[in-house]
Amino acid sequence: MSFTLALVGRPNVGKSTLFNRLVGKRLALVDDQPGVTRDLREGEARLGDLRFTVIDTAGLEEATDESLQGRMRRLTERAVEMADICLFMLDARQGVTPADEVFAEILRKKSAHVLLAANKSESNASDAGVLEAYALGLGDPIRISAEHGEGMADLHAVLMPLADAFEARALEQAPATDIELTEEEAAEGEGPLFSRSKPLQVAVVGRPNAGKSTLINRILGEDRLLTGPEAGITRDAISLPVEWKGTPMRIFDTAGMRKKAKVQEKLEKLSVSDGLRAVKFAEVVVVLLDVEIPFEQQDLRIADLAEREGRAVVVAVNKWDLEDEKQEKLAELKEEFNRLLPQLKGAPLITVSAKTGRGLDRLHDAIVRAHEVWNRRVPTARLNQWLTGMLEAHPPPAPGGRRIKLRYMTQVKTRPPGFVVMASFPEKLPESYKRYLVNGLREDFDMPGTPIRLTFRSQSDKNPYKDKKKSTPSRLRKHTGKGRADER
Repeated sequence: MSFTLALVGRPNVGKSTLFNRLVGKRLALVDDQPGVTRDLREGEARLGDLRFTVIDTAGLEEATDESLQGRMRRLTERAVEMADICLFMLDARQGVTPADEVFAEILRKKSAHVLLAANKSESNASDAGVLEAYALGLGDPIRISAEHGEGMADLHAVLMPLADAFEARALEQAPATDIELTEEEAAEGEGPLFSRSKPLQVAVVGRPNAGKSTLINRILGEDRLLTGPEAGITRDAISLPVEWKGTPMRIFDTAGMRKKAKVQEKLEKLSVSDGLRAVKFAEVVVVLLDVEIPFEQQDLRIADLAEREGRAVVVAVNKWDLEDEKQEKLAELKEEFNRLLPQLKGAPLITVSAKTGRGLDRLHDAIVRAHEVWNRRVPTARLNQWLTGMLEAHPPPAPGGRRIKLRYMTQVKTRPPGFVVMASFPEKLPESYKRYLVNGLREDFDMPGTPIRLTFRSQSDKNPYKDKKKSTPSRLRKHTGKGRADER
């Protein structure tokens, strides 16, 4: 990426709509009510032949205290300092407001490159607002319509010379180095399991106020996500790249998921839907619980959802620093986990404190280990030897006096591990026997916690030639005269 562009402005001026248009996907939540965006969201933008990083920010508020709006403003100001270029957006239909004038003065001091965009200018009703924008002293306003895609060529024309300047400066400052493989790396012949281009995808999910954003901030080592005592601060599913203990990861922070009956507002439904999409994209799902109220009904639903989606699951209990009787509480948590989530038998249960950082090393190791198990492949020969032993120990039932035969077994996929068993009368095999085989796979092939898909397919015992008529060979037909009789 040649440069970074931050989209800033008052709430509801169309920043997220423009963000979605530049990245070519509906990543940011968009709604008519103001203040939807709260966290910083980054994306890889394309505008003509330009490739750059775009940052969607929260709407600038005039609050400067410790309120939610004040914390959102500080996060936006930090994005301004991070970005190479700021695109200050205003609503052309409303014109320039006193708040716009205040923010324009702040941006002029904080950023060396500030561009002015008059959004929602697709109609003649916006002409007056565009003329007012000249008074801000930020140069000529760019007339755009993020919703309809108008003015993108003008935005490209303004960004092009700045992009060339940033690229030339980067080439001058880049050190001339040649990267060579060491003898050990060359002999190894294989790259690492994860890389920056292919990081480990991790989603952190849970109920509101469980500490998801605080945990991710601790992993990142900076206050990148908005946090606070209020429940439900996070709305978008924000993905953040990080190298955690040498492992490249992309971590998704998701909105807190309440019971479906309590989710009434359209915006919260969009937030939960965005979080569910993050679970589907992830490889490992960290279900974060609150130690004070663990294993609530909603926690169980979230963990079951991750298992049904076929994702590796790690259960983390947060706010462990608040617990006094740690040994007794840990034993109680393990007992409840095994009783309430039998489908995740053997999944890691990690105690952490997002506030102090305690237990994060064990959480990292559990995530990497869960991903390794999720990708495990077992040779067919070992599987069939194992199947023979399982059948000898406990043969399948014989409904109606006919024994169900399990002939052979093979693994057909990973992520999660999936197996197919060829059997006679698979539809008559009881669920208890299927669980017996799944539990055996977990224990004997060291696959704790990961979802296992076991499918049974029919293989008939019938003789394929039983119903076919026996034909007379041609060399015999001429002696018996059968052929002539048939002709006559």
